[in-house]
Amino acid sequence: MAKSIWPSGDQTEELLIAAKGGDQDAVNRLLEKHRAPIRRLVELRLDRKVQRRVDVSDVVQDVLFEASGRLDKYLDDPVMAFHLWLRQIAWDRIIDTYRRHRVSAKRNMDREQAMVAPGGPDQSTMEFAIQLCDPGITPATAATQRELASKVESAIESLGDQDREIVIMRHYEHLTNQEIADALGLNGPAASMRYLRAVRRLRELLQQSDVNDEPDE
Repeated sequence: MAKSIWPSGDQTEELLIAAKGGDQDAVNRLLEKHRAPIRRLVELRLDRKVQRRVDVSDVVQDVLFEASGRLDKYLDDPVMAFHLWLRQIAWDRIIDTYRRHRVSAKRNMDREQAMVAPGGPDQSTMEFAIQLCDPGITPATAATQRELASKVESAIESLGDQDREIVIMRHYEHLTNQEIADALGLNGPAASMRYLRAVRRLRELLQQSDVNDEPDE
């Protein structure tokens, strides 16, 4: 599995211990260490049209500011891993930003949510696209890989909310199954089953796309 976008747990744990002891420098380093992954999360999950209206850096700063104000409470009772706690704050801020800056009141009224397919195609999409191919078949050229990745992104965008959520968590945030389970309030087997169901649906959408792309005889 690809490396998580989040910093290693050991480094984070050391900074958390120091922060709980009153080390303000550790607090600053802890939050700064998570700036880049929070930015990546916002870029992945905030609607593209909204991103043209707001500065992603401002959203990231809002997340870090809120986390700083709530850190003492978290340190007193860390109910989940620190990066999952930060992720929840970021997700709440993404939804709030979407609702305040959506292009019009009519846009997506039946799907008021901020989740989108990732922009790209980037390396994560390329790798995931190859995994979805039939075993033993690897796209031979870069152009073919980009075409396949583009189809995968379109298929992800067509998934239901729950399916799209878990695919992005697994293949773009690179969270483990247990981290996904913790973030979604599920047990491990339930998270695994939800992921497998999402991948099965994604493959069905890709197969439908292939059929639609076949030239008429």
